[in-house]
Formats: sequence, structure tokens, C-alpha cells
Amino acid sequence: MTVPLHHAEDRQRLEQLVKSEKNAKQRDRYRAVLLAVEGREGDDVAARIGRSPRFVDEWAARYRRGGIDALRGKKYPGRKPKLTPQQEEQLKARLDTGPRPEDGVCTLRGKDVCRIIKKEFNVVHTLGGIYDVLRRIGYSSLVPRPRHRKNDRKAMKQFEEDSPLLPGR
Repeated sequence: MTVPLHHAEDRQRLEQLVKSEKNAKQRDRYRAVLLAVEGREGDDVAARIGRSPRFVDEWAARYRRGGIDALRGKKYPGRKPKLTPQQEEQLKARLDTGPRPEDGVCTLRGKDVCRIIKKEFNVVHTLGGIYDVLRRIGYSSLVPRPRHRKNDRKAMKQFEEDSPLLPGR
């Protein structure tokens, strides 16, 4: 495999990048090109780094076209959020006020938030997707177990003291 250097200092830079790179996939890209620049065959390079020959060919070709800078993986933007930033702010304000009587629950769960978004914004979210939305707007899905408003702490304490079946009593 013949991969010419773009610049005389590229070999030293690649060696340095291989040593300092923490991302294993990115490090393999640098290693593949470094070994190819040294004149090793594609199959030999693939065997040495534990990747496929196609991986080696792809990254060697990228180096040929654009140098070391072309070896960096691209950031893909991903899907646009279903809720606009204004809707996210409205949702955050709605969640900060807590559950309403028409919600019929004492604590809002993921499926309740899905229902609220569908009703108030006409946007359908999956249960898994709603947890991403909650994390993005600064909420955690971990909350303490709710206590019913009619809970009687004295009666609970009395039950604990009087119950012969509870361990440690």
C-alpha cells in the first residue's frame, strides 16, 4: 500500500497523535495511516490494528485526499428536536408547577409528560424519547417515592412499634 506523506512532519505528528489519543477508534485511524505510510500492506495493517482491510483503505484514502485533518471523524447534527425552545420552556414551567388536579396523579411520570406534551403541544413522543427531553431541559427522572397527602405519620409509627412481624423488633 502506497500512502505518500502530505508534509515531512506528518509521520512525527501521527506518532504523537497515536500516543496521546484517548478515543480508541480515532487512535486506530491514526495507526492505520501511520503503518500505511511506513509502506506496510493493507492486510498486514488491518491484522496489526484488529480492523478490517476496508477500514484501513478508507482511512488511508482520506489521508491521501486531505491529510491528517481529514482523519478526524465528522460530527453529525442528529435529528431536530420535536419541541421548539419556546415549547421546552413552557414545558419546564408546566412541570415546575407540579401535577394539576386534571392530571389525576400525585407525581408526574414519563408517560404523564408524554400525555401532557400530546395534549398541550400536539407533539407525540415515545416514552424513551421523553426522558431525553427531560434530561435536556435539566430534569432527572429519579425522584423520591411520593407520599400520599393523607398519610398519617403517627399511625405509621404506631404500626411499626406494635407489629410483631417486622424484623428487628
